[in-house]
Amino acid sequence: MLDLTAKADVGGVKFDGIDLFLYNPHTDIDISDDGIKALAAKIKAKGLVVGSVVAPVWFDAAAGGDTAARANWVTHVRKAIRIAKKLRELGVRPYGVVRIDSATGVTAWDKDPKGTTKLIAQSFREAGKIAKDNGERLAAEGEICWGGMHSWKHMVNLLELTAMPKVVGFQADMSHTHLYTLGANAEAHRIVPKNYHYEPAEFHKAMTKLTAALRPWTIDFHVAQNDGSTYGSGSHEKTGRHCLATDPKGKLNIARDSGYWLRDGKGKVTKKMKHICWDGCMFSNEVLMKQQTWNDILAAMIEVRTNHGWVG
Repeated sequence: MLDLTAKADVGGVKFDGIDLFLYNPHTDIDISDDGIKALAAKIKAKGLVVGSVVAPVWFDAAAGGDTAARANWVTHVRKAIRIAKKLRELGVRPYGVVRIDSATGVTAWDKDPKGTTKLIAQSFREAGKIAKDNGERLAAEGEICWGGMHSWKHMVNLLELTAMPKVVGFQADMSHTHLYTLGANAEAHRIVPKNYHYEPAEFHKAMTKLTAALRPWTIDFHVAQNDGSTYGSGSHEKTGRHCLATDPKGKLNIARDSGYWLRDGKGKVTKKMKHICWDGCMFSNEVLMKQQTWNDILAAMIEVRTNHGWVG
């Protein structure tokens, strides 16, 4: 994957770096200091840097679970913060956040919405204090499969309850947040009308309302494409389906619609994001091993930067 990233080229423009998933077989969450040094050297040798890192907060953990699950959740975030900080100290990570989510299913959350949200906020605050002490920030990725985060209103409520705006914020993924407008896992919070067929005026109205609520909390951004469908796998509840950058079924105009997040309500670039990342992990190995896949993604990201980037 590092080779495919490093080899991607569009008119002489290349990727600046990568975000890291801190879980085997990618990067072990319990990696040693020497292992982190070796990883940093390997990434640097490819001419790349590291941006955000993903804390593996699932499996034996849940921010809204029982005492043991919550403790495990905080432990996984603490370990991710350690790696992120070390990479920063090694000079290979100039920006980025630690990505989190509630790791609590919507079905479980539904049994006690207020109580579970309170526990999730408590876990977020505990991890937030660790992040703050280590010079890091946490960003909750808004996916419709995570309880307490499965609608735009629930997400805003959770962030407000956590009440650490300078440390714990929102990671906006273009695919997942698109599903927020459709009320995919929370019909009561649907923004678009029921007979919606992606009419430009309705789409604009929905995205404007969505981003007005969540943009102030947004500290990390995923460029992505989505066709309006959802999928679920195993214990992973219904969530947004990522599409290839060139997918003809994609409902988003990536270069244009990223502006809803990267510009304020008056159209001015917010300058809050120092890097943007492509999130599109739901592809087959066959597709991911094609260099053209990576070049197409890079081309889409260049368009986003051209339209909404900044220098300073």
